Amino acid sequence: MLLVGKNALITGAGQGIGRQIALTLAKQGCKVAVNDLNSERAHAVVKEITALGGKGLAVVGNVTLHLDVQKIFAAAVKEFGSVDVVVNNAGIILKNAFWEISEADWDKIMMVNLKSVFLCCQAAASYMRAQNSGKIINIASIAGKRGGGVLGNTAYAASKAGVLGLTKGLARELGAYGINVNAITPGLTETEMTKDLVGERREGIIKGIALGRAGKPQDIANAVVFLASSLSDFISGEMMDVDGGFMMD
Repeated sequence: MLLVGKNALITGAGQGIGRQIALTLAKQGCKVAVNDLNSERAHAVVKEITALGGKGLAVVGNVTLHLDVQKIFAAAVKEFGSVDVVVNNAGIILKNAFWEISEADWDKIMMVNLKSVFLCCQAAASYMRAQNSGKIINIASIAGKRGGGVLGNTAYAASKAGVLGLTKGLARELGAYGINVNAITPGLTETEMTKDLVGERREGIIKGIALGRAGKPQDIANAVVFLASSLSDFISGEMMDVDGGFMMD
């Protein structure tokens, strides 16, 4: 197991990719604080972790709010003693055409997809700087690199591009404190968010994937394990495509 003795906090971990990341880190020996807005979902994932023989903690809260973020991190540190790995996974999608996006829509997607990452990275840095170590992993999207075009349009792409810029800036600022900051940029992945992408459009996207299939949450979780472990100790500021060979950039 690659993460024995490590403690992680994962946002938006009540379902989908976040849930799979939580379970996979637990299987690698990591204690996991499971954050979600939905208490029932968060506690359900903790039960799954316990069933695997691991240790989990439900930390319910809204990661777009500074006070909630502070409470979430404080609860995780109180329970586990430290936070060594933070995975910023919480996110939403907006598929509206640009001219149909309201100011409220724009603000919401930026709050969830970008502000939450800023707040959680800032909280993580305050703890990790004190211990002079840590791994921050931000779940972005290839949409942030190519301006959408797969899932989600301009607003979604802009929010994820912001995550990539934030990741690079933090890698520069936090490297002196022994903190690695990286991003994972998934391509088309089989989740609730993508279940309504069917027919010719889905087939067209998959034709552009070298491995000929959509990704699975486990594919993303495996990449998180690598970036959370000592195997990636000399990697920081990296944008890791997990897209089956779609971008190849």
